[in-house]
Amino acid sequence: MRKIVAGLFVSLDGVIEDANEWTGPWFNEEVGQAVGSMIAAQDAMLLGRVTYDGFAAHWPQQTGELADTMNGTAKYVVSDTLESADWQNSTLIRRDRAAAEIAELKQRPGKNIGMTGSATLVAWLLREGLLDELHLLVFPVVLGSGQRLFATPGDKLPLRLIDSATFQTGVVHLTYAKA
Repeated sequence: MRKIVAGLFVSLDGVIEDANEWTGPWFNEEVGQAVGSMIAAQDAMLLGRVTYDGFAAHWPQQTGELADTMNGTAKYVVSDTLESADWQNSTLIRRDRAAAEIAELKQRPGKNIGMTGSATLVAWLLREGLLDELHLLVFPVVLGSGQRLFATPGDKLPLRLIDSATFQTGVVHLTYAKA
């Protein structure tokens, strides 16, 4: 069975929003290798609408190996507001059918189904018991405000730490699984 594996950049105070705006001073080759390893272990992506919109606007105009990977990978987009998912190799999944369709995707042969961003979807998948691994790359910065991964009151989601690494820049890579 395939695993759904999410990788997120997070500040010390739990902010995940606009990571490209604040990760720069701490993003080094080690962080890049960690991200690259997650991408190499997947053959599909699961995205929420906001992340999909951003990626679909960005990646088709890019060139190079990463752009080829992002554009060529199968993408599954969970949304009730999109009318279509037109970015190359994208399939739209309606929210009311998401749990069943995602569970079915996990049964298909293949590598991991990766997630980047899509915090609302990540939190929902955790609550539904569908997310298998959560990789948090914790950056040594306090932002004070912004969207947090776990912002819903009452979110109590027990997780089990399965791996950790500390990088030279102070970024900590924590890997969690369902408890």
